[in-house]
Amino acid sequence: MSDDEIDAFLTTSFCGRTATIGADGYPYVVPNLFVWHDSTVFLHTARRSGHFAVNVRNSDRVSFETDASGEVFPYGDTECDTSVSYRSVVLFGRIRVVDCEDEAAEFFRRFMTKYAPADSWGREKESFPRILATTVYAIEPEAITGKHGVLPPVSERWPQKNNTLSPTWKRREPSSAK
Repeated sequence: MSDDEIDAFLTTSFCGRTATIGADGYPYVVPNLFVWHDSTVFLHTARRSGHFAVNVRNSDRVSFETDASGEVFPYGDTECDTSVSYRSVVLFGRIRVVDCEDEAAEFFRRFMTKYAPADSWGREKESFPRILATTVYAIEPEAITGKHGVLPPVSERWPQKNNTLSPTWKRREPSSAK
């Protein structure tokens, strides 16, 4: 994916997963809703000492991933000649706790704009009474990769076109029904 495609996907993607490393060396992955802003991933958790927070204190090195699957489609004449369209972005970087209340409030404004309806169900706007009960994190990327598998047009899929990758010498004729 191009840098612009990665940026657009991170802006609109629904959920991401952050991988941290514990003191015991085991990875830990947790899903979070997030905001992509100024080339930074922002997310939040409850302010308590859970597995995620303990791991972040252990190491600021993290990996973040988000993806979206598309349509499953056949491309060849054998059953395993099946694929799926998709988009995914993986970034590697450093995570920090956002310790400025104004920066945390800005995250929540962007978060509510992304995830809540425009009218916010008729509730008071920009009211974050539990801001001190949450921890906001910022992930600064050091490397980002993105890839996508594009859904081919119907004319390029099986049975209109056979794009099998299966070797012909391993194919077997279908067994007859008994």
